[in-house]
Amino acid sequence: MKKFVEKTKRGLKGQIIIPADKSISHRAVILASLAEGKSIIKNFSQGQDPQSTLKICQTLGINAEFKDDLIINSTGKLYAPTNNLDCGNSGTTMRFMAGILAGQNFKSTLIGDKSLSKRPMKRVIEPLTLMGAEITSDNFHAPLNIKGKKLHSIDYISKLASAQVKSCILLAGLNCDGKTSFTEPYVSRNHTERMLNFMEADISIAGTTVTIQKSKLHPQKIEICGDISSAAYFIVAGLIVPNSELILTNVGLNPTRTGIIEVVKQMGGNIEILDLRNVSGEEVGDIKITYSELKACTIKGEIIPKLIDELPVIAVLATQAKGTTIIKDAQDLRNKESDRIKAIVAELKKIGADIEETSDGFVINGKTNLKGGCEVETYHDHRLAMSLYIAGLICKEPICINGFEWVNISFPEFEQLCNKLLS
Repeated sequence: MKKFVEKTKRGLKGQIIIPADKSISHRAVILASLAEGKSIIKNFSQGQDPQSTLKICQTLGINAEFKDDLIINSTGKLYAPTNNLDCGNSGTTMRFMAGILAGQNFKSTLIGDKSLSKRPMKRVIEPLTLMGAEITSDNFHAPLNIKGKKLHSIDYISKLASAQVKSCILLAGLNCDGKTSFTEPYVSRNHTERMLNFMEADISIAGTTVTIQKSKLHPQKIEICGDISSAAYFIVAGLIVPNSELILTNVGLNPTRTGIIEVVKQMGGNIEILDLRNVSGEEVGDIKITYSELKACTIKGEIIPKLIDELPVIAVLATQAKGTTIIKDAQDLRNKESDRIKAIVAELKKIGADIEETSDGFVINGKTNLKGGCEVETYHDHRLAMSLYIAGLICKEPICINGFEWVNISFPEFEQLCNKLLS
């Protein structure tokens, strides 16, 4: 699908509700499936990735149906699937389910699409194997053939700050006797820990170490807030499109996810948090953004896990900041739906950005008048597609985005919300 985007003259104005957080949606349906009883999930994400997780839980015998909300009725047990479990494009689904399925008393196979089948699974297979799991794979890539068995607890020290790996081990630890702990160099997003606590698991946190013991989860009513990773595109658009002023409502503001807000403030962006509150164990608020003159900054180290998914659109933001913006310590971008470092550099160069690739990030010189007037590629990557759309709003000439349909993986409402703010 080709999408033509042209420069807007009036700016983005108005107020929109940000759709449900995908990260929390994955966790809500998985943990509700493991809890005995009835859970109610309000505002479950319509993105394809969380829907893949939901379908797998249903395939494993969980009674899940949509009324006004998503209703999960579970015995607290999973049942052997009769077919392969299709994770689609979702690395979160595959890595989380690997942790759960490794400790079941049946065999299962996790598969994914062409893109997911290229993504590294060694990072979860290795620690699960140390716990006694039996997993065969295609050189540490999908499909993952899992022979479920009783696992034992582990104290695992990870070189990578990864919420997916951490969650995989914690979910495996739910079924293990003894204490299972996971230590990471920085604190990655902590939605799993928060929801486990919300559902009364035996979990504790000390610094960058999380420890869980065998636990019985209790069903809950879970209200899912808006996704800050989705809000990021509108935050950037509001800052770089002249005459913009907008409010984004019901946005999750978990401190492990708000790196983009910290960067915007460092760049001198006009951003304000309104009506901060707590919903189902998560900080939530509204965000007001207005067009701003921006200055460059360096983004590295401990903040990277807090904005790893937002770096493609932050690269677009940096093209409009005066000076040299340096992004480093982000080598894990090369292991996403695409090699996001190579892809964002190649496509932003096409439209006139002064950007260079490094081994672990990129260097961007601004402020640049983006020229556009060309076709750009998405590499089957939803985040790249949306980032290029935002860039197109300030290009001198229209751009054509090839493969724009990949936006539906995470944010099917994206274009509709853009049009609302542009109309």
